[in-house]
Amino acid sequence: REKQLHSAAETTKELVRGLAHEIKNPLGGIRGAAQLLASEVEDAELKDYTNVIIEEADRLHNLVDRMVGSRKPLHLAETNIHEVLERVRSVVNAEIRGKSIEISDDYDPSIPPLMADGEQLIQAMLNLVRNAKQALESPNVEHSLGRIQLKTRVTRNITIGSNFHRLAVTVEISDNGPGIDEDMIETIFYPMVSGRPEGTGLGLPITHGIINQHRGLIECSSEPGKTTFTVILPLD
Repeated sequence: REKQLHSAAETTKELVRGLAHEIKNPLGGIRGAAQLLASEVEDAELKDYTNVIIEEADRLHNLVDRMVGSRKPLHLAETNIHEVLERVRSVVNAEIRGKSIEISDDYDPSIPPLMADGEQLIQAMLNLVRNAKQALESPNVEHSLGRIQLKTRVTRNITIGSNFHRLAVTVEISDNGPGIDEDMIETIFYPMVSGRPEGTGLGLPITHGIINQHRGLIECSSEPGKTTFTVILPLD
């Protein structure tokens, strides 16, 4: 089974690389055309439109790069993990307004700042919380109130890969949704794998890549009624 999973992962990677190439070529053309158009128009409002096209083309280009593992260097700075999570909570709270979903926290206030790229971590955690929100919007939910919990703790003396760390922060993002099928747990961090018909299967692989860049670890455990994504980031 392990060989089959490895083979499936390699096939998926090749598929994604080919798809990325096919996407980036027209994106370059769109961006170039928008730049030419911007140089020709004088109306400020029209320039705003061309700027949107250029910025969105750049955003999609960066997303495609992430899909194939080409990542920009991290901009490391002292980062408060709770500020990251609260930023994510504020974004998702706006998305769940009027829905039967609530987000709670269980933070350890003693956790020191970590050296990280705050914007990248926000993206990683946002993907995980949105993933929980989407699970709670599933027709398979069997309760009236969806709950997402953000939990942080200090972890001591942990090995990530081959590196030993005396101190790390553990972030758990849990939901009381229907859970993830057992046969999907081992593949959810592969691109194009999604449990939802409308899902792109890109959010979790992008999160996985960001956590890896931070020398961290991400894991998932799931059963009906509780799914938890655990992120461990070294503090030393």
